[in-house]
Amino acid sequence: MLETSARLLRLLSLLQSHREWSGAGLAERLGVTPRTVRRDVDRLRELGYPVNASPGTGGGYQLGAGAELPPLLLDDDEAVAVAVGLRTAAGQGVEGIGETSVRALAKLEQVLPHRLRRRVSALNAFTVPMLRGPQTSAADPAVLTELAHACRDSERMRFDYRDHGGSPSRRTVEPHRLVCTERRWYLVAWDVARDDWRTFRVDRITPRPPHGPRFPPRTPPADDLASYVSRGVSTGAYATHAVVRLFVPPAEAAERISPSAGTLEAEGENSCLLRTGAANLDVMVIHVMLMGLEFEVLEPVELTEAIRTAHGRLSRALERAPGKSRGTGDGTGPTPGTGGGTGAR
Repeated sequence: MLETSARLLRLLSLLQSHREWSGAGLAERLGVTPRTVRRDVDRLRELGYPVNASPGTGGGYQLGAGAELPPLLLDDDEAVAVAVGLRTAAGQGVEGIGETSVRALAKLEQVLPHRLRRRVSALNAFTVPMLRGPQTSAADPAVLTELAHACRDSERMRFDYRDHGGSPSRRTVEPHRLVCTERRWYLVAWDVARDDWRTFRVDRITPRPPHGPRFPPRTPPADDLASYVSRGVSTGAYATHAVVRLFVPPAEAAERISPSAGTLEAEGENSCLLRTGAANLDVMVIHVMLMGLEFEVLEPVELTEAIRTAHGRLSRALERAPGKSRGTGDGTGPTPGTGGGTGAR
């Protein structure tokens, strides 16, 4: 029975490696008769693998697409290539597939032989990615994998953590889920010492194993954890909060504004509400202006005054610019009192 099971795995691997095999070719590779190949193909079909057979001298066997993905059998080089690709996607926060990459990487690294883990580690350690812009907040794929394992196994974790000001602390948490944006990774976890849910930036986490013990999973703080983290990192973490109306379709606003910059609420076809936060009103003015969208301040009223102050400062700077006529309002720049260019209404 053991020999038959090993042969079935070998047959499945061969079918996955080429688009089509002849019966004679499979028999030769497996060292069995064509009749045994036919029996083994029938066994694979009984196990749910869709093996298609075409008759005639030019016919053969082909693994078809089924309702579910069958287990993939990878050779050493293929396993290393997949692991490196998943680590690259996870570490760089590729939009839309980052979190899935971490889950797949956790499964793969759990079963990788030690010799292959060393090859994967060497490739990652001695490869320098050329990326657009600085990647100062990139998460370590090894830390991501460790966190994914702890979330999956409901295992307590201990780690050192640096807050946004750089102050260190030691945390013991019950990890629940990893959430990623296009730029950063976050861990949603129950903080044991603080007796409450917390969100941690993964690039500020330094795990301190061993981990454990296991814990019964808690009810998460929200059904939509992506929105929960977005509110926390874009608004809740800051001293100054604001609500502005954006005069663009919600879909366009979502393309321009990342979840870490604010949360959006559709109002209609051509407008939406943005809830966001900043360290102070002056930073909030810059934050809103850099979005490059027409807007209206709903709250707080102090933000409107801060925009008016900034408007006056910019107008005076334009008046002082060499070669510019002063206060003409001829379209070369905003003129005091006109509201030009701020987008505030």
